[in-house]
Amino acid sequence: MLKFLLKYILNGAIVVALMLYYTEITFWGAVAAATGLTVLAYFIGDQLILRATNNFFATVCDFVMAAGYLWLLSYFFDWSLSFGELLIISLILGVAEWFLHRHVFREEIRV
Repeated sequence: MLKFLLKYILNGAIVVALMLYYTEITFWGAVAAATGLTVLAYFIGDQLILRATNNFFATVCDFVMAAGYLWLLSYFFDWSLSFGELLIISLILGVAEWFLHRHVFREEIRV
């Protein structure tokens, strides 16, 4: 539970700050987007992929998942999120996930 909370705080800070900066989304909309992404990334990326593979593959999957998730939200809710902005948010999330996996989830990473 503590790992999920740490991931939620990290992803939330990145997604909320950058979504508010790049789009016309409301604060609560950004929090909802960050919450959905965190739940998906934790259960799919950390609990399934990271346990079965390694940090690099899990980080790449988190990057792709974040980009796809945010693109879908941007498309359906008509947010003004450009492709470059989407990549920047996903890349920053990917870098943060790399360190999170490496230092927090380290006992779950296969050697």
